[in-house]
Amino acid sequence: MATEARHLDILVSRKRKIRLIARLDIKGPNLIKGIHLEGLRVIGSPQEHALRYYLQGADELIYMDCVASLYGRNHLADIISEAARDIFVPMTVGGGIRSVDDATQILRAGADKVAVNTAALANPGLITSIAKRFGNQCMVLSVEAKQVAAGRWEAYTDNGRERTGRDVVEWVKEGVSLGAGEVLLTSIDREGTRKGFDVALVRAVTAAVDVPVIASGGMGRLDDFADVVVNGGADAVAMADILHYKRAIIGDVRQQARDAGIEVRNYAPR
Repeated sequence: MATEARHLDILVSRKRKIRLIARLDIKGPNLIKGIHLEGLRVIGSPQEHALRYYLQGADELIYMDCVASLYGRNHLADIISEAARDIFVPMTVGGGIRSVDDATQILRAGADKVAVNTAALANPGLITSIAKRFGNQCMVLSVEAKQVAAGRWEAYTDNGRERTGRDVVEWVKEGVSLGAGEVLLTSIDREGTRKGFDVALVRAVTAAVDVPVIASGGMGRLDDFADVVVNGGADAVAMADILHYKRAIIGDVRQQARDAGIEVRNYAPR
């Protein structure tokens, strides 16, 4: 109870409303879903699902090009351009963004923020370059984390395929110091498992930095939302599997959050 009270105090002190974010992982023209970022299964049309989540009341959308690192560039410009015609909430786009020019292209297509993982670890200065060009709020540090020991996680790249040897908490602290204004934190161990978020991982990161942290990977039940917010200190929660397979809608999550005493944004029918 003391831990829950402490994190509720943190939420109040930050004076923020928790964001409900729909995450869409993309391969080619398809929305896909995997387990541990592997075994990708085609779900359907990215535009149809994105529009559904927007109409349900998602506060934001995250698009991740899952194979961009293999091909050296992001392929989502057309998908984002199509989405921007009908969807009017912030969109974050990641995968294969290796330069300021890459970021410029995807922002011109309609994205509001870019998420960078592999290229940031290879060239940390890219974080600063993007932040200086577009603002810290636009530069999202994407982190794929895998537990390697009790209380320790290693950062991975290339959609969870490559080890880096970098400690996640230390890397996040460095990334924020270089200009990242937000962190997208994905647990490889929990992603697609429906076993709940790695709350200890989220708590370790939120305790280390003052920028917003988006928890991603593992939401299987409505209760998992409150758990990662109250006990992990997450500023936002990214959901995929639970939405794609229609085990819940955004409105269910919003109501569950309110029932748990968590402040979320009001939803006006769109």
